[in-house]
Amino acid sequence: MSWFTATLRSYPEIAIFLSLGIGYWVGGKSYRGFSLGAVTATLLAAIAIGQLGITISPNVKSVFFLMFLFAVGYGVGPQFVRGIAKDGLPQALFSVVQCALCLAAPYVAAKLAGYDIGSAAGLFAGSQTISASMGLATDAVNRLGLPADQTKSLLDAMPTAYAVTYIFGTIGSAIILATLGPILLRIDLVAACKEYEATLGGKQELGGPGQAWHRYELRAYRVPEGGQVVGMSVGEIEAREQAGTRLFIERIRRGGAVHDAKLDDVLQAGDVVAVGGRREQLVDILGPRGVEVDDPELLAVPVEGVDVYVTSKEVDGKTLLELATMPLARGVFLRKIKRGPTETQIPVLPSTKLHRGDTLTLVGRTQDTTAAAKTLGVLDRPTSAADIAFVGFAITLGALIGAVVIKIGDIPITLSTAGGALIAGIVFGWLRAIHPTFGRIPEPTIWFMNSVGLNVFIAVVGVTAGPGFVKGLQQLGVSLFLWGIFATTVPLIIGMFVAKYVFKFHPALLLGICAGARTTTAALGMICDAAKSQVPGLGYTVTYAVGNTLLTIWGMVIVMLLT
Repeated sequence: MSWFTATLRSYPEIAIFLSLGIGYWVGGKSYRGFSLGAVTATLLAAIAIGQLGITISPNVKSVFFLMFLFAVGYGVGPQFVRGIAKDGLPQALFSVVQCALCLAAPYVAAKLAGYDIGSAAGLFAGSQTISASMGLATDAVNRLGLPADQTKSLLDAMPTAYAVTYIFGTIGSAIILATLGPILLRIDLVAACKEYEATLGGKQELGGPGQAWHRYELRAYRVPEGGQVVGMSVGEIEAREQAGTRLFIERIRRGGAVHDAKLDDVLQAGDVVAVGGRREQLVDILGPRGVEVDDPELLAVPVEGVDVYVTSKEVDGKTLLELATMPLARGVFLRKIKRGPTETQIPVLPSTKLHRGDTLTLVGRTQDTTAAAKTLGVLDRPTSAADIAFVGFAITLGALIGAVVIKIGDIPITLSTAGGALIAGIVFGWLRAIHPTFGRIPEPTIWFMNSVGLNVFIAVVGVTAGPGFVKGLQQLGVSLFLWGIFATTVPLIIGMFVAKYVFKFHPALLLGICAGARTTTAALGMICDAAKSQVPGLGYTVTYAVGNTLLTIWGMVIVMLLT
C-alpha cells in the first residue's frame, strides 16, 4: 500500500485515470432506475483517492474544462440561437425565469444557513445538477484576491457541498416533475399527449430496427390487361391516390429489361413495376387489386437509411405536411427526427416543423435520399476525423476574448476564459449549422470532449479537495442535505405554476419545458414514460439550450452575489 501511495504521489496522472475508471464503472451501474452518474461517481472516487495527499497541477483541470465548455456550446448553439430569435422565444423566456429561480433558491439558502462562498457555489451546482458551474465558480473565487489558504478552503468546500446535494438534485427533480407535477397542476399527462398528437395528425409509431415488421417496403406488381393504370404516366399514377397515401414507382420491367422509373414513363399492360411505400398502404391499396410477383432483379434497388443535417432556410419552419408536397419528398420516407445536443427524438407528425440543426433519418433509394439531402442540407456521413484546427482556433479566440478584464470602478468584469470558450462554442456551433462546410466534429468526439473533459476537471477537483472533504461533511452534512432539498424543490414547483398560468404552455409540453430549463434529462425520461409518449420532448430542446448556458454562468454569478 505504501508503494501504491508513493507511486500516485509521484505520478498524479495515474490518480486521474483511476478516478475516471472507478467513476465511469460505478456511475454506469443502476438500482431500480437510479444511478449516481459518471460525474458524481468520479467526484466521490477522486475525493477518496485524494485522502492520500496527491498534488495535481491546476492547469490540468483548466485545459479539460475549456474543452468541455466549448463542446457544450457547440452542441446547443443552433437551438440556443433559434430559441432566442424565432418562435421558441416564449420557451426561451420561460427558461430565463426558471434559471433565475434556480439561482435565487440556493442564494437564499446559503444566506439563511450562513454558508461560505465555496459551500454556496457547491450547493447551487449540486441542487441544480449543473456540474459545469463549478468551473466558473472556481475562476470567480480565484479572482477574489483572497489569501491562498482562504481561497483553498473555499475551493475545497465546493465539491463537498456539490456531492451532498447532487443526489436529491437528480432524483428529486425527476420525481417532482414526473410524479408530483401532474398532480399539483391537475394534468392528465397521457390524455394531454394523445390530444396533442391528434391535433397534429399523429399516429403511434410501430416497427423499426430489430423487428421483423418493417414500415417501408418495396414490392413488385404486374400491370394487368385493361388495368386502370394502363396508358397513365408514373407521375399521374403517384398523384391520383387519396390524401395521405405516398406510394412511388421506383423501377419498371418491360420486355425483359429493367430501368428506373421516370415521371413521364407511361405504363403498359404486362409491365412489372417495383412500388415502394408504407407496408399498410401497399397491403390495403395494391393488395386487393394488384397481382404481386416475385422479381428479385427488379427489386434489387440500392436503398439506404441516411442521416441528413438540416441547414436550408427554405425548409426551416416548414411542417412535414408541407414538405411532403415538394419534389424532394418523392421516394423518400422520414424515419426519425433528432433535435438538440441531447438528440431528443421529436415525434414524426404531419404538423411537426423542421428547424435548422435537426438531424433527419431518411429511408429510400440512394439517388432519392441524395437528392433530398441536397435540398434539406448535408448528408451527415459517419467519419472518425474531427476538424481539430477549427477546435483549437475557436477555443483560443473565445478564451482570449474571455480573458479581457473591464473595470467598472474597482469591480473587475470579465467573462473568464471558461465563459469565453462557452460563448465561442455557441457561436461556432450555430455557424456550423448554417454552413456545414467547416468545423466538423463527429458525435463521438463531442461526447469525449463533453463527458471526459468535465470528468477530468471533476477528478482533479475531487483529488485536490479530498483531505478537507470528510471534515466539511461532518460540519455541514445534514443541514446541507436539507437545504439542498429546499434549493431543488422550490424553483421547480414555482416554475411549473409559472409555466401553466403565466406562459400558458400546452399541458403535453409543459413538463418537458420545465425539465429542459433545469437541464435534467433524467426527469425528461421519467416524464415521457409517464406520458407514454415522446411529445414532452418537443418542449425540451430550446429550454435546455438556454438553461444549460445560464445555469453554467450562474456559477460565477453566485460567487459575485455573495462577495
